[in-house]
Amino acid sequence: MATGEAATLVVVGAGQRGTRYAELALQQGARVVAIADPNPIRRGRLAELTGLPAERCYRDWADLAAMGRLAAGAVVATPDHLHRDPAVALLGLGYDVLLEKPMAPDAAGAREIVAAADASGSHLVVAHVLRYQPITRLVESLVGADGIGEVISVQHLEPIGDWHFTHSYVRGNWRNERESAPLLLTKACHDIDWLSHIVGARATRVSSFGGRFEFRPERAPAGAGEVCLDCAVEVDCPFSAKRQYLGALDGADPWTWPVSVVTDIHTRDALEAALRSGPYGRCVYRCDNDVLDHQVVNVEYESGVVAGFMLSAFTPMAGRKTRIGGSRGHLEVGGGRVELYRFLDRSVETLVPPDLAGDGHAADGGHAGGDEGLVRAFVGALADGDWSRVPTDGHASLRSHLVVWAAEEARLSGRVIQLAE
Repeated sequence: MATGEAATLVVVGAGQRGTRYAELALQQGARVVAIADPNPIRRGRLAELTGLPAERCYRDWADLAAMGRLAAGAVVATPDHLHRDPAVALLGLGYDVLLEKPMAPDAAGAREIVAAADASGSHLVVAHVLRYQPITRLVESLVGADGIGEVISVQHLEPIGDWHFTHSYVRGNWRNERESAPLLLTKACHDIDWLSHIVGARATRVSSFGGRFEFRPERAPAGAGEVCLDCAVEVDCPFSAKRQYLGALDGADPWTWPVSVVTDIHTRDALEAALRSGPYGRCVYRCDNDVLDHQVVNVEYESGVVAGFMLSAFTPMAGRKTRIGGSRGHLEVGGGRVELYRFLDRSVETLVPPDLAGDGHAADGGHAGGDEGLVRAFVGALADGDWSRVPTDGHASLRSHLVVWAAEEARLSGRVIQLAE
C-alpha cells in the first residue's frame, strides 16, 4: 500500500470485539471492504456500520478467503477455538492480521499461526491491548534512571468483578475449559503478556495455585431454582441474572454489552425469553462451568525479576492495579494514574498520562484506551508501512502464551515449571 492511502481491512467475526475493532478502524480512516460471520443479525449490523453491499458480506470466513486478498489487513475476532484456521489462511494469502487474544486454546494452534506468519512474511499482531494503553506508556517512561531505576519486583491484580465474572465465566462463553480454555488464558493472557513487556525479560520459572470456590452446586442457597426468573430466593442473591440484565434496561444505552450478548433482538420480551431459555438466565450455582474463580501465578524472569499475579472474581469490576518495585523507587499504578515514590528524597509524585488528561484519545473507549491504541497502531502500520509502532509480534505473543500454559501445568501438577521444558 502506498504511503498516504487509506488502510483497507476485512473483518472475520462480527461479535463484540470484531465490531468494536471495525468501528475504531473506521474512525482512523480505514475502509472495511468485506466481512464474514455466520450470524445474520450481527453480520447485518456490521454491514450497516461499514456500508458494505450484500455481495461483500460472507457467512463463512472460508468463502471470504476464497476470493483471494481483498485488502491489506484482516481482523480475526472469531470465538477463541476458531482462531487458528482463518488466521493461518489469511496470513497465507498475504494479509497482515490483527488477531484477537488468546491466539488459540493450545500451544500447537498458536505455533501454527506464528509459523504461517513467518512463512508468508505477513505481520501478525495479537490484540494484547494492555500494551497500548496510555497508562502503559507512562509506566514505560518511569522505568530507568530518571524514574524507579531497574525493575526488581511486580505485584499485579486483575479484579474481574462479580457480575462480569458470572456473565462471562459462569454463564457465558468462557465458562467451560472443554468448550473454551482455562480462565488464565481467556481472561489473563493480557496480563501475563503485559508483565513480560514491563519487565523486559523472558520468563524462566512459573508456579501457580487456584480453584473454584463459590460457583458450585453445593454452595447454592436453600430453595435456589434452576433459572433466576423463577427462583424463590432470587431477590437475596447477589448474582441474580434478573437484576443484572433486566435492570440494565433502565440505563441510558441498555442494549450495549453485556445485554447485547444475551439477545440480538432489542425488546424486553426477547430479553426475558432469552433469560428463560438460554444460558444467561441460569442459576450461577447450577451451570456447567468449571473454570477457576481465583488464581495466583508467580513468575521468575531471566533478569532475576519476580512477579506475582492474582485474578479474582470477588471484587468490583475495576481497572487493574499494579505495584512495581525498582532500584531507585516504587510505582503504584491504578485508577488512571501512577504514584511515583523516589527513594532518594522520599518524595511522592502523582502522574496522569497526557491522553487521560484530555489532549489525546479517550481513555474510556475500551480497556482504558487500549482498544483504540491497538487499532490506531495497526491501521497506521497498514497505511504507512511503519511497523515499529506495534510493540509486539507473533513470537513475543507466543512466548507470553507459553507462560500461561506453563502456569496451568504448574497448578495442576503442584510443581514449579521451568520454561525450558
